[in-house]
Amino acid sequence: MALNRARIAVDAMGGDYAPDEIVSGAWRAHEELDVEVLLVGDPETIEASLERQGLSSDIQIIPADGVVEMHEEALTGIKRKPKASVNVAMELVKQGQADAVVSAGHSGASMASALLRLGRLSGIDRPAIGAVFPTMEPNKSVLILDVGAIVDCRPKYLEQFALLGTIYSQYVLGRPEPKVGLLNIGEEASKGNDLAVRTYQMLQDNPRIPFVGNAEGRDVLSGNFDVIVCDGFVGNVLLKFAEAIGNVLLQLCQEELLRDLDERDLAHLNPNLKRLRQRIDYVEHGGGLLLGVNGICVIGHGSSHAMTIFNAVRLAKDAVDNRVIERIQEKHLVEQ
Repeated sequence: MALNRARIAVDAMGGDYAPDEIVSGAWRAHEELDVEVLLVGDPETIEASLERQGLSSDIQIIPADGVVEMHEEALTGIKRKPKASVNVAMELVKQGQADAVVSAGHSGASMASALLRLGRLSGIDRPAIGAVFPTMEPNKSVLILDVGAIVDCRPKYLEQFALLGTIYSQYVLGRPEPKVGLLNIGEEASKGNDLAVRTYQMLQDNPRIPFVGNAEGRDVLSGNFDVIVCDGFVGNVLLKFAEAIGNVLLQLCQEELLRDLDERDLAHLNPNLKRLRQRIDYVEHGGGLLLGVNGICVIGHGSSHAMTIFNAVRLAKDAVDNRVIERIQEKHLVEQ
């Protein structure tokens, strides 16, 4: 698909603030990003949300029945509720009626539904969630994967994550020769646990991976790496810690920089604070792309508000427009 405008299926029922925040963000993306958004969920609930927010109802609604709740076991939930919103959204992509899925619901259910309905790309054993982090270098970001899909990894999985990250960095983030690193506790090849030592050797020996060495925790946001791979346990901790640090920095800036300023000073400072927020606030990044499945799926934060959903749709659109799935296959980074 995606011959003209990208068509993005948005799970309108998933997330802590569904449906209003999801509907609001999706509607704004529909209006401003030149994409066609399909809101998936209970039609009456979605229509009531549009009306409650004073939004035009020309956006297409795709009926679904039920939602996989956060407390439910992922695989059990998607099998017990085949018509749940996340399942219906994935089915739209499988049937070629949508180019991508965005969901801020149960992340495990989103991943399980994607695997069952879209399947893995040939040659990929496990998918990874890739999250884009800001760095100290202006206008440069770093892709971290995995940030929560696979908590127990083998070296082979991390090698595949590095291959997937390389393609994404090249074609979506605009890094022709990305620098790939392995998250570790030291720079030396011998450092780390058995997984890190074995993975280092595999990355170094693979000519298709532009591997430059280990990345320590202090290197993650330095701008010295374009892609950093790690297992999902470590990556998820890193993701949530980074989100917390971003919120702390924003709060400290507001408390300390705005103290004792008059209105004229505030007028000069506010644009700078806005740019700072855009660089470090996780809301601006929208979520993570599930790489390795045969379709484009963006997994958003459970606490997503409208702006997060807007940016998640933008992330999905970028992946569609840059033909991420096709690029992976064209480059023969996985078995055909």
